[in-house]
Parts: sequence; structure tokens; C-alpha cells
Amino acid sequence: MRVVAAYPRPVREIEHTLIPLADGCRLAARIWLPEDAEDDPVPAILELLPYRKGDGTAIRDAERQPYVAGHGYACVRVDARGSGESDGVLEDEYTAQEIDDAVEVLAWLAGQPWCTGATGMTGISWGGFNSLQVAARRPPSLRAILTLCASDDRYADDVHYRGGCILATDMLPWAASMQAFLARPPDPRLVGDGWRAAWLERLQRTPPFVENWLSHQRRDDYWRHGSVCEDYAAIECAVYAVGGWADGYTNAVLRLLAGLPGPRKGLIGPWSHTFPDHGEPGPTIGFLHESLRWWDHWLKGIDTGVMNEPMLRVWMQESAPPRPRYAERPGRWVAEEGWPSSNVEEHVLHLALRGLREEPGPEVALEHRGAQAAGAEAGVWCSDGQPADLPGDQRADDGLSLTFDSEPLLEPLEILGFPEVVLWLTADRPLALVCVRLCDIAPDGVSALVTRGLLNLAHRNGHERPEPLEPGARYAVTVRLDAIAHAFAAGHRLRVAVSPTYWPWAWPSPEPVTLTVFAGERSRLVLPVRAPRPEDAALRPFPEPEHSPPLEVEQRAVGPIGRTVHRDLATGLVEQIFGWDLGGTSVLKAIDLESTDTSETVYSIVEGDPLSARVAFAGTTGMARGDWRVRAEVRSEMRCDAHVLHVTSTLDAHEGDERVFSRTWTFAFPRDHV
Repeated sequence: MRVVAAYPRPVREIEHTLIPLADGCRLAARIWLPEDAEDDPVPAILELLPYRKGDGTAIRDAERQPYVAGHGYACVRVDARGSGESDGVLEDEYTAQEIDDAVEVLAWLAGQPWCTGATGMTGISWGGFNSLQVAARRPPSLRAILTLCASDDRYADDVHYRGGCILATDMLPWAASMQAFLARPPDPRLVGDGWRAAWLERLQRTPPFVENWLSHQRRDDYWRHGSVCEDYAAIECAVYAVGGWADGYTNAVLRLLAGLPGPRKGLIGPWSHTFPDHGEPGPTIGFLHESLRWWDHWLKGIDTGVMNEPMLRVWMQESAPPRPRYAERPGRWVAEEGWPSSNVEEHVLHLALRGLREEPGPEVALEHRGAQAAGAEAGVWCSDGQPADLPGDQRADDGLSLTFDSEPLLEPLEILGFPEVVLWLTADRPLALVCVRLCDIAPDGVSALVTRGLLNLAHRNGHERPEPLEPGARYAVTVRLDAIAHAFAAGHRLRVAVSPTYWPWAWPSPEPVTLTVFAGERSRLVLPVRAPRPEDAALRPFPEPEHSPPLEVEQRAVGPIGRTVHRDLATGLVEQIFGWDLGGTSVLKAIDLESTDTSETVYSIVEGDPLSARVAFAGTTGMARGDWRVRAEVRSEMRCDAHVLHVTSTLDAHEGDERVFSRTWTFAFPRDHV
């Protein structure tokens, strides 16, 4: 990555300013803009997050915001209400208040003397979500958004639920992580003596987000709010949607291209939950350059050619040995002129006694008893490039599943889109789930995960009104797998693997489940097969990444990193330990701030006992400067019995050596067809 310090227009930075809102709340902003913007106004690009402009995103902002500003924009990083140096309390994700605030901020920006009146909005993850949600409100000045690693569907495609199953890997840890992060105080260097009163108010009033999330276990109005898939037509401005195959949110890119009525583009690389010019898996691209082509077209009216190129560009991943970490994922860039694409056609393979076949065989009942440890090789739901977070060799999980293999391929086979698996099945319990994985089997037998999907079978007719199964009754269910672009090599085989357990992704059903799958004409794999295009070879190459000079950071300690699995053969206990290095302990030299963020999550279950499932999170966050030291610790745990999900969460906050706040929340959530 090339460091660029000189830009077409010199940049000045406003480190901290307050934007007043109509209700008296003030949101803290950091602004980068050309030095001469008052004389030669520029469009403004908003990024609104709860992740703290002063320290939380300071490193990444320093590498990105000055670069864009130096090319003629005002880049504005705003702390959401209740975070960083902003007033108020943050009560949940993507509240109506948050979107109202963003609309007000855009109006404020458009009215500044250094702004042309044209605005854009951008963000990755949280900022990608609210960019879409704000666009649906149609602020007058908002002409375009650039949304990365975000979802259009808050229920079906986020950290809470997948296919109606509780996403155990993320539901509790993400709620606890936010609880810890929001327990950081405003920085006294910026807000003065009022920091402590604001901090104590936040500690008292900020709720654990998990209460709302587990109080709504089916798709209802709570989840419809902020899910722009409810009305794509509400978004009229131009949308550039970006994702990565190792990220958890990539499905939305294809849905947005298919559903939005206005100008739109999609880009999907091999990346994890990070920017396309940073992190793994590679290859990385010059994404800041690509961003400027988008903004120049829509906010300045310059013909950059960005809208003359194919609507969708993706990294076609090639068959490769499974690894828990890739520096670079083998593959090539391909493109489609539109989406859905006439270049992608359905191809059906039937589940048969002898595997996956072109022609259906006779109906055969195949029983499979679920193993609670199935899923140990799942990896994380949303990779962020940490060591060992991608799925490894799937043979262990395949051995705990019902599998169907194709014959070796005579020629390469490319797929692009959403594979689906239709199952004709029965279950022996009223509550059950199914996990379906599509794997790429090399000639030596190694099994690499291609894509997967979950379905709570009580949600077989939709997520709004779940219905228990009648044990022994036959049902036809369709499991949509996550979107993927994958080229199976000649000589490789396809494998469909089916299991009624997938821990720790899916919270297990209350009783062990035996599924019976009826192989034959009604059970099938539907593949989105893509015909290779000669035009792919002539695609415009992306430039190499560039960024602004980085901040000076001193790393003092590294937090826990990676994923380990422990098995107790005597008791049947299986533990997965996820250690996330969220920065460890480091010092931001420019503001003389020591910052600490670490967490560890343990997922445990005992073979044969789904009610033994347990998720335990422990996280610490802290800030220090000279004699001033604060830290917050969160300990959170989720367990269950046959009828109730039990959650406890404890927050302790310290100023120096004194504990200034301590509270434990205890929740009992009735299981709603889970």
C-alpha cells in the first residue's frame, strides 16, 4: 500500500466540533476538508458511527479521510448520540432517533459555507447500515451513498438470527462488546470537566442490547424498522454496495442490485469484514481511488466512467485447500452487466442414495441423528481477518452429517448467486433446525466449505409466524445458502452436507433431533451456474491501494488472538475459545492516549445434551492518559433450559483503582419456537 501525503488540495482538520440538533442534543464531529473550501466549496460525505472518532476509529480515519478530503470533499466523522463525545444515550442499534439525527446532520452540512449543498453518506458495517436507512428517508441533499459490509434485512441477515435460528456465535458476544465499548467515557481532553457526569449517566442508562434482540425472536415490526428490503423503492439516490466473500453481510449486495429502482453498482471481493484496500483475504484494491470515481460522478457531475462499467463485479474464487487464514484467495475478477443476470442459469442435481445425480433415483429414507459437536470447523460467521477464523477442512463436520457427493467433474463449473437445497424430510421432534453446507471435495478427499445456510424448521413457512413440526410428518423445505462465486475445478466433486445441529453458529434445539431425508426426485440442489464471459479478461484493472500517512501508534500489549477447540473425551464437553485482539493495549501518540480493548468468548456444549449449550463472554476496555485511568469490564453469559433462555450480564467501571459503577442484569426469555 502506497502512502500519499500530498493531495491536489491541501487539507485542514477540525478535530472536534459540535453539531446542534433541534432537541438540544449535540453530536461531536471530526472534519477534514480542503483549506480553501470556504472560497471554493466542496460536497460533504458523512460517516456516522458509535465507535468514537477520537480513539476508536482514529487510526483508520487518519489513513482514509484526508485522502478523500484532499481530492475536494469535506469528510465528516460524527459520533452517534450516546457515544464518544456526543451528548445523550445510545439505546439500541439503528434507532429511529439515530436516523433522525443523521437527516438533521446532513441538512446542517449542506448549509455550511464550505459545502456546495451536495452530500453523500458512507460507512462500513454500522455506517453501511445507517447509510441505507438514511437513504430511504430521502434527505434533499443526499445524492449518493457508498455502503460496505451491511445488510438490507436486520432480522434474516445480521448478527442476531440466521434462518430463524439464534446466531449463537454473535448474538451475545456482539451485545456484550457494545456494552463494553459504550462504557467508555467522553475524552476529558475534548469535553473538559463534564466528562465524568456524562460517563456516569451513560453507565446508568445504556441498556444491554441483547434484551431487545432476544425479546423479538421472530420477524416483527422491531426488525422491519431499518430493514430497507421492506421497501427498496424508498431509496432513490445512487447506491454503491460493497462486500466480501469472507464477510457475513455479502448477501445484501445481490439483493440490493435486484431490488433497488435507481442507479446502483455492486462490488464483491474475497475480503473479510474490512475495507477492500486493507486486510485479508486479498487481493486488495485501490478502493479510495474507486470511491473517488463514485463520488466525483454523483456529487460533482464529473464523468469518471464508473457508470459505464458492468453493474456487478465479483472475485470468482477458485478451488483451493481450506485454510483458517488466507493472505490471498486464488481467483479472478468477473463481471455481470446486470443483476439478476441472464448469464446465470439454474442447474439441478438430485439428492440420491448414491450421492448427487443429474437424474433422480428412487425415493430412499435416510436417517441422521444430530451430534451436538457438529460445527466445530465452522469458523466465525463474520471474519475480520483474525488468525484461524475461517472454516478449515470440513471432513470432521462432514462425518457428523448426512452427505451427498457428485461424480468428479469432467470440466470446471462456475457458480454465482444463491444456491438452494430443497429437502423432503421429517423430524422426530416438534422443534428442529437444519444446516446445509455445500463443499468442494478435492481428489485427495479434502473438503473445503463453499457456502452454507441455516433454517429453523419452525420457520419453514416464514419468520413471522413460526409453527412447530408434527413429528413424523413429511415437509418440503427450501434452504437458501449464502451467496457465493466459486469455480469448482475439473476432477473435484460437489458435496451437500445436512445436519440438525451446527454449534456454535445455531443455538441448538431443546432435544436431540433425528432427521429423515427422503432422497429422490423431491430433494435437490439448485445451483446458479454461470457461463464464463470472454469480456472478463478485458475488465479495467484496479489500481494499487493508496492511503494517507498513518498515525503514530505504540503497541504495548497484544490481546488474545485466534480460535482453539478443546475436547474432554471423558465427559463429552467440547469448548471453542475465540480470542479477539481488538487492538490489545496501544498508545495513540498524537493525543497521548493509552487504549485497551480485548475480549474472549467461550462456546461450550456436552455431546448428547443440547441444554448444556453455553456462551460466556469476558471483555475489557480502558483509557489512560497520565494519572487519569478508566476501565470497564463486561462479563456476560447465555444458557438455556427446555423452555427459557437465560442471560446475565455484569458491567463494572473503574476510575483509577476505585470502582464507580457495578450492575448485573438478569434476563429470562421464553424460547419462541427455538
